[in-house]
Amino acid sequence: MDEEKIDENEWGYHGEGNKSLVVAHAQRCVVLRFLKFPPNRKKTPEEIFQHLQSIVDFGKNVMKEFLGENYVHCGEVVQLPLDFVKQLCLKVQSERPESRCDKDLDTLSGYALCLPNLARLQTYHFAEHRPILCVEIKPKCGFIPFSSDVTHEMKHKVCRYCMHQHLKVATGKWKQISKYCPLDLYSGNKQRMHFALKSLLQEAQNNLKIFKNGELIYGCTDARGPVADRRELARHLKPFFFPSNGLAGGPNCTRAVIRELVRVITRVLLSGSDKGRVGALRLGPGPQGPRVCEASPFSRTLRRQGKNSPECSGLPKGCLLYKTLQVQMLDLLDIEGLYPLYRRVERYLEEFPEERKTLQIDGPYDEAFYQKLLDLSTEDDGTVAFALTKVQQYRVAMTAKDCSIMIALSPCLQDTRSDQRPIVPSSRSRFTFSVSVLDLDLKPYESIPHQYKLDGKIVNYYSKTLHAKDAAVMPTRFKESEDCTLVLHKVGLPLGDTQWKSTGNIFQDKECPT
Repeated sequence: MDEEKIDENEWGYHGEGNKSLVVAHAQRCVVLRFLKFPPNRKKTPEEIFQHLQSIVDFGKNVMKEFLGENYVHCGEVVQLPLDFVKQLCLKVQSERPESRCDKDLDTLSGYALCLPNLARLQTYHFAEHRPILCVEIKPKCGFIPFSSDVTHEMKHKVCRYCMHQHLKVATGKWKQISKYCPLDLYSGNKQRMHFALKSLLQEAQNNLKIFKNGELIYGCTDARGPVADRRELARHLKPFFFPSNGLAGGPNCTRAVIRELVRVITRVLLSGSDKGRVGALRLGPGPQGPRVCEASPFSRTLRRQGKNSPECSGLPKGCLLYKTLQVQMLDLLDIEGLYPLYRRVERYLEEFPEERKTLQIDGPYDEAFYQKLLDLSTEDDGTVAFALTKVQQYRVAMTAKDCSIMIALSPCLQDTRSDQRPIVPSSRSRFTFSVSVLDLDLKPYESIPHQYKLDGKIVNYYSKTLHAKDAAVMPTRFKESEDCTLVLHKVGLPLGDTQWKSTGNIFQDKECPT
């Protein structure tokens, strides 16, 4: 990057998360990622540099090894003129969501991460003149805890995402509960995957964004709602999936376009051959835990119809979803089993604070760090070493649970030969595609107590909501049906006793219809 010619007017706001803000160049396929901090918390330029360099090292030495080099883009740390950074900060401030403005962009160090803009990334040079469509999915955790350390029985039946939805809506984070369930997307069953993706399109929250030529055309920035509705989205997508324009407008057009998008995304998610070393984990949902979440609307609908949910068709081992799930399952003990081990490490550090560097809690994230993650034993020998390994595995698993998958699609020309180029077909067209992973910063060691408290809060609120719903349903079961009557007649018995006999629909029908 030519620092002398850099101009803030050539960069625009692209998006942000809890810890960083991203700006994109107007012409070139690159982005700059800046760290964010609370107003009262400052770090030295050296600390900022080390923080960013550790992100690069973790991506290169750990996540690229697990997921495959074609999926992970590590970038590089760059130093920028402070005047440019300050002017850029002023330029993008008005575009930031209000909910994200509690933290400020780092304008004092001049350091940032330079990365490819995956929303505009062209896999091959021949596609540079064509439109590009990008779908960014944050799939979240794809399995139900199987650890024997789990004390809340509900966690063995309902996934974390579905439980958390209730708390998020109650606290005003989102307006309504999403029908999306990660277990449906990770199932490998096309019917369930289609349902999951359609649910994301109905209620995107922060789990789905769609870009056209690098510009956001669909997705939520906060509880105020999506950038566009489904009809507007279909208008953007129609030239990609129905280039001959043989499809009329209206609801049928919207449904047809959305259906094509869902099918193409599913095919891409199930494809892949980038090796990586995730096979060394030898993990898998197997028989350890259920593969269907009881709260999934897809599963509930089938149960009401008396049908069994198609549990799992199995994800192909070469696909990114499979690899991501394997890394997520490094969470072998659940936070309930992990937290006591975290406390063991904490007690050790309180006694020997100088050992923090030796334990590699803050890095370096090198080959030695990666190798320790492959120890999948769960037999606690009481040592700090065992506790530390489980803590580090948990941090990596949480990173995989919160990552995003970016799918870039570009229309093929009819005469394009398919050798050495991944291509996915739709009913009317074909696309070259690339798949990448975003948001791969290692989760902080210090966040573990927060995760422990949040887990209890999520489960308790969900259980409370469920019990309240059951309590509300029971008294109305008879009230809502006028046919449910109970008539009592006094009947004399031979011994002079009296017995009450009941008649009426409530006994004839066994159960009141609701």
